[in-house]
Amino acid sequence: MTLSSLQQRIITSVLLVLALFSALYLGGYILIGAVTLFAVVALNEFYSMFWKDKSHYISKLIGIASGAAIVLTASLSSPTWVLILLLGIFWIYNFKFLFSYSANPDEASYKNSLILFSGLIYIPLSLQFLTSMTSWEILFVLLSSSASDTAAFYAGTYLGKKKIWPRISPKKSWAGSIGGFIVCIVCCTVYGRALGNAPVLYWAILAASLNLASQMGDFFESALKRKLDVKDSGKILPGHGGVLDRIDSLVLALPVYILARQIHAFF
Repeated sequence: MTLSSLQQRIITSVLLVLALFSALYLGGYILIGAVTLFAVVALNEFYSMFWKDKSHYISKLIGIASGAAIVLTASLSSPTWVLILLLGIFWIYNFKFLFSYSANPDEASYKNSLILFSGLIYIPLSLQFLTSMTSWEILFVLLSSSASDTAAFYAGTYLGKKKIWPRISPKKSWAGSIGGFIVCIVCCTVYGRALGNAPVLYWAILAASLNLASQMGDFFESALKRKLDVKDSGKILPGHGGVLDRIDSLVLALPVYILARQIHAFF
């Protein structure tokens, strides 16, 4: 029996939720391993959108290995080593450009170095924050992202007429965007008040910030895929596309949450 796209989407979502709660419950190295795996798969999808042939196999391999190293180093060692690792990769590819330019100025290009480094900043450097967060914090950020996406999908499906940014994402509507925004604030405020001691206004502002970050992260990946003429980042998740398609909002929401947490702690 062939499953419909919606059925595949639901089954995949259930399996992802089960995997998430298992990783959060077990914690420790299991959680670190899960974050590393997601980072590696998403990073491979990101590089594959740019490098569609095998001529950049070595660069892709170096980028993926570096992405795994970033998550593992951030979770098992000092953040200083993450910066050293990033700077090391940055200068290795700077020198690669330097020598290639010296050998053949007309053929030398800095584009691939930027692609490799951008992927590391975009995905593993953002996801590594998960390894330093408590389980309730992780669930809070994931709730903001999933509530936004789910509410936006149904509000857009049944109420959406006027498109919000058709050049970037033809299917997304103002109704979906506003619906996701409202539901995100309600869900995250209730969740925050149940587990935290901050006032309602704090949770509402934080939820609104995470929703906007989630939407912009989603729009960014949509623009990237349209520019590169790619429908989905991958096919590993039936009904959803690739891993990057599922975490495109999360990779911006995470640093926004960490920034908000640091500001709140300061005051």
